[in-house]
Amino acid sequence: MSEPRNSSSLSSRTEERCSTPEILVYGSDERFLRSLDEFIEHEIRYLRCPEEDKLRYMVYRYVFNKVIGRATVYKRLLLTIKGEYDDVIGALQRREDEARTAQRTLAATTSHPKSLMTCQRRAAHLRDRICVVQKETAELEEEMKRQKSSQEQSTWIAGLTVAESEDPESLDGHLKHLESQRAALLDRKSHCVSLEVKAELDTELQAAKEHRDQLRTKNIQLKVLYKRLRLVSDSLSSWEGENQPVPLEELLGSTLENIRQTSVTEDEGRSIDAELFEHEEPTGVDESKLLADYLNRFIELFDSAQYEEAALLAARSPRGVLRNLDTMEMFKGVKGPPGSLPPLFLFLQALLVTVPTGEELSAALSLQLVSCSLQQGATQLITHAVNNNKLTFSEDVGDILTEHAQKNPGVADLCLALATTVYEACRLDRKTALSLCRRGFIHSAAEFMNHCCDLTAEDCMWVLYRSPSLSLLQLLTAHQQGRAAILSLGVACSTLLADPQQQQLALQLLDSVVSKGRGVVEEAILQDSSSSVDVWSVVASLCSELNRADLSQAVLSVLLDQSGTRIMTPGLEGALLMEHVFL
Repeated sequence: MSEPRNSSSLSSRTEERCSTPEILVYGSDERFLRSLDEFIEHEIRYLRCPEEDKLRYMVYRYVFNKVIGRATVYKRLLLTIKGEYDDVIGALQRREDEARTAQRTLAATTSHPKSLMTCQRRAAHLRDRICVVQKETAELEEEMKRQKSSQEQSTWIAGLTVAESEDPESLDGHLKHLESQRAALLDRKSHCVSLEVKAELDTELQAAKEHRDQLRTKNIQLKVLYKRLRLVSDSLSSWEGENQPVPLEELLGSTLENIRQTSVTEDEGRSIDAELFEHEEPTGVDESKLLADYLNRFIELFDSAQYEEAALLAARSPRGVLRNLDTMEMFKGVKGPPGSLPPLFLFLQALLVTVPTGEELSAALSLQLVSCSLQQGATQLITHAVNNNKLTFSEDVGDILTEHAQKNPGVADLCLALATTVYEACRLDRKTALSLCRRGFIHSAAEFMNHCCDLTAEDCMWVLYRSPSLSLLQLLTAHQQGRAAILSLGVACSTLLADPQQQQLALQLLDSVVSKGRGVVEEAILQDSSSSVDVWSVVASLCSELNRADLSQAVLSVLLDQSGTRIMTPGLEGALLMEHVFL
């Protein structure tokens, strides 16, 4: 028998040849698989491997390692299969070693009958093991084919999983989605033109511009001629009406001299335009055609993603046909190139720039403009719009500005100032006062609330709950120039003490009153005509529950000192002063 080929030398030859042809790890899947096929065919032909030779398995193992290195989703499964594959190669290696050992043993013992029987039994055992290994190898190859088929199937239909690719309902739904996409693309394609047509249109547009410039020059010349003829006509009419005070030749000479020294100004040119070309203004069918051309130009710019030019064109549209919510939704539904301003912001900015001062955008457009400008950090744009009365103010606009101020301290004062203007214009008095408080203008807020006829005590408490301030509470509960306070001291204290989150504010107010002496406490209670004895009793009870016996005692001592017959000051005025306490 011939000696088997040296495995180690052939292995080195295999590794030496693995570099040519090169396996393309990077690139598309098709190129990768083609390079694998070329590599396997080249190596097997070079090594001349039989079907079940170990070298053939080593070539496939090398290729399999390349596949695992490229895979992502099924890498763990492929590694498991590779482990089984290595076991098969190891089994083949052991089988080859055992075969060589058996051949040596058979050669050494062919002369002995007993040794020959032993070798035959070993050969039969080896044949059984070979059958088992072949069966396992076939099963592994079948599993590899099935996994490869599943992996290929997962890429057949983009956007669907393997399970969805086998589900008829999912396939029908995906087919309908693709058909709708195809219809949308065909519809969009119908509105597009080729680059050649665009180049021709650009050439025609340039020619039209040049022709327009020529017409403009000629128009200026006609204006000058028209003015000169009108001067001559006016002079002749005047000469005829004055019974020819000077000869006609002298009149024409002086008129021509005046014409030479006179030029047509811009204002006169506009008046000449109005007189000469008024009958040429587009109306009816001409106006419809111009409007259709305008809309087509807008669609062309929008479809070609020239959003800034399309936004300016829409903002300047005749009769404002594109200055509406439908156009806004078009810009809202698209995205610009990375790093550029959002198309929606470009449209709203163009609307704001082109709208005349004093003319307001609609409420919906105003709200979108403020929201989008805040997202882009363009607070100066909102300031310009508010100062020039270009927005329709609403409560939602003020709320957006207030919410942005609370989240962005750097622009809080500016946003609150703008919100105050909006709330004041909408006559939202308590939100106006709250904005002033949040800006730190406590005295201005108190003065506004004291002089505002529409604000109630409940509105004042609403502001206090959202912007707690001892100074504001003191100003609201103090009497103003002989006029009763807008907020009752007893009612305010009892309400705040009943709320765990506002108890400290009420205690601070009572501390400030009690610290000034018993006379001040007595005067404050007696002047509070909106609070009865029961209200102050509740205040004293709540102070006691909060372990402020000093405040409770101060209030109770004033109440106990008053009797039904005692009057603090003589006369009818004193009787009326105490009447509310004992009602």
